[in-house]
Amino acid sequence: MSTAPTSIRPGGNSKGLTLTDILVTIVISVVFGLIYKIWGPMYDVLKPFGTHAEQLSYGMWFMAGTFAFLIIRKPGVAILAEISAAAIEAFLGGSWGISTLWYGLFQGLGAELFFAMFLYRKAGPLVAILASIGSAVASIFIDRHYGYIDQLAFWNYALFISMRVLGSIIIAGLFAWALARALERTGVLNLLRPASAKDYDALEG
Repeated sequence: MSTAPTSIRPGGNSKGLTLTDILVTIVISVVFGLIYKIWGPMYDVLKPFGTHAEQLSYGMWFMAGTFAFLIIRKPGVAILAEISAAAIEAFLGGSWGISTLWYGLFQGLGAELFFAMFLYRKAGPLVAILASIGSAVASIFIDRHYGYIDQLAFWNYALFISMRVLGSIIIAGLFAWALARALERTGVLNLLRPASAKDYDALEG
């Protein structure tokens, strides 16, 4: 049996979200909603480093969904977390206004699809990476809908996508997974619900 820590919820639980699950997800969302709001300047900080370098910062705006799932590991958590975090950001005067909610919805769906693909039983780095890519791709479709990127040349568009996906993998994928692991090591998550042997194995899958 692997001794690596993982989420607090065994995979495959079909009982749905409990009140505790929802409250924990909302707390996570509030934290990330605040982070989303103050993360905005990073977009401009990275611009001088090269064409579309600012896209590397986008992974942070996808992290609520992946991180919340790594903690709760139940259907719907990624969507709930992303929408709630987006709502907090919008309420605090985020740059994209009400459209932030659409981004939250589709980014959550993009992540949720990959968690569902593994039947919510896997929470390893590969699954987190795939979910982060799902969120990135969903956000690009919304960008196209609003006409933000439809005038880019092919090479420019390919670079744009590559940089956003890379940032997503690093922040919303690997960093979110590492943070969830670190929290499990501290034992903090055991205050909510003890981890099972299945949980300890899942993060490696």
